[in-house]
Amino acid sequence: MVDQLQGTWKSISCENFENYMKELGIKKASRKLGCLAKPTVTISADGDVITIKTKSIFKNTEISFKLGEEFEETSPAGYKTKSTVTLDNDTLVQVQNWGDKETTIQRMLVDGQMVVESSVNNVMCKRIYERV
Repeated sequence: MVDQLQGTWKSISCENFENYMKELGIKKASRKLGCLAKPTVTISADGDVITIKTKSIFKNTEISFKLGEEFEETSPAGYKTKSTVTLDNDTLVQVQNWGDKETTIQRMLVDGQMVVESSVNNVMCKRIYERV
């Protein structure tokens, strides 16, 4: 279940994030700042409501949802999206849709670290987090 992902996580590495943000249509200056961010992510659950809080020196976001139920959110890039999060073999899979774009964000535990793989239009980035 989501239990293994609950807790606070600190980013320790990032691969291909600038290209991912470019594919999202984020301007160059914001992409450069985004690559410098080392966010902290806190995942918690209260009954069947899961909350993911992301904090960095540039931006803070928070989403709360129930698995399998569509919800609206504003992405860190400022896009209004319709999102759904499901659980697939211990991986939280978030699908964001807006306009003609679809982003998939997968959060999973690998060797005690949280691995987050985000993709849009076949451009993928990978962030690795360690438990705080």
